[in-house]
Amino acid sequence: MPADRSPSEHRFWDRAIALARLGRGAVSPNPAVGAVLVDDDRVIGEGWHRRRGDLHAERAALADALARGNDPRGSTAFVTLEPCAHTGLQPPCSDALIEAGVAEVVIGCDDPTPKASGTGPARLAAAGVRVRWADPGVAYECLDLVQDFRKMALAGTPLVTLKVAMSLDGRVATATGDARWISGPESRELVHRWRAEADAIAVGSGTVRLDDPRLTARLDETVVRQPTRVVFDSGPSLTPGAALFGDIETAPVVVVTGLDADPERLAVLESAGAESVVAVGSDPAARFTDALRKLGRRGTSSLLLEGGPTLAGVALASGQIDRVEIFVAPIIIGGGRAAIEGPGVASIAAAARVPGMVARPVGQDVLMSGTIKVW
Repeated sequence: MPADRSPSEHRFWDRAIALARLGRGAVSPNPAVGAVLVDDDRVIGEGWHRRRGDLHAERAALADALARGNDPRGSTAFVTLEPCAHTGLQPPCSDALIEAGVAEVVIGCDDPTPKASGTGPARLAAAGVRVRWADPGVAYECLDLVQDFRKMALAGTPLVTLKVAMSLDGRVATATGDARWISGPESRELVHRWRAEADAIAVGSGTVRLDDPRLTARLDETVVRQPTRVVFDSGPSLTPGAALFGDIETAPVVVVTGLDADPERLAVLESAGAESVVAVGSDPAARFTDALRKLGRRGTSSLLLEGGPTLAGVALASGQIDRVEIFVAPIIIGGGRAAIEGPGVASIAAAARVPGMVARPVGQDVLMSGTIKVW
């Protein structure tokens, strides 16, 4: 532990990170950020970025301190992401911390965007505010909060999470195409929570034909914003009668097609309210990567890839999968469809590695979670 770190700092970081998570699904394309103000080892104010356009975490924490009757002068601010120094929908947070008389700011991770990238910490230091960075363990947790924001800043494409629900023998459907339900109710509820946090959900046209899913987030509590439903459909074969179009006003539909898509079919879908994205490239993997670039330009920061096996194989071949969430159900199907199809790799040495895979029970299923790329 660094000499200048209080033994109790871990609880302040735990709280700041927990607060930041509350903003997931509501702040995109902004990052999820939490802040805690501490004076004499006591929390005097806290806040998080609740929704895009609302107060940033630092200003929310300062407002909370004042509402509690606490003076933030001389306090320490624990912030999961470096305070901004530019004006967007909100004024600079670094200025608010300086004006409030905060004595020290401890930062979880950096902001890689050109308009930020160190300017906030530099402004704080120039004003006499002590600035230090969190230790590596905390920094990793804070980085994890903003992986979608960082990938958009560094690559211009959404963070891609592959979600699979499969049997013990690695199957996602029977030979007849039946796939409901491989995973249990607890796992399905968790997936709905992930949908509520994601900018977009993606499936292939085969999944739509077989399952006719809605792909919306359905939870007991209010969902702040429904994800965009993205269908990779070269034909296109999708029709306005699909369940996806039942709530298109609140949950948009984007159809990703190729240059050879039937213009008449595409026009029918567009007249029903769908947006079309034409992806180009020499092969399916290249077209998938191009689609991600175009989705990024329309403001999609995170993409939950839900199915099916063909699309999963294309995404894997593209090298664009950042995270995996794999549910393994206690059933054996025998035959049927593999979780990921396509040519795959020629050697084990070329396989995608998922370091630090974590397994945990979810109901009767086992959820295996891992990160392929850290941004």
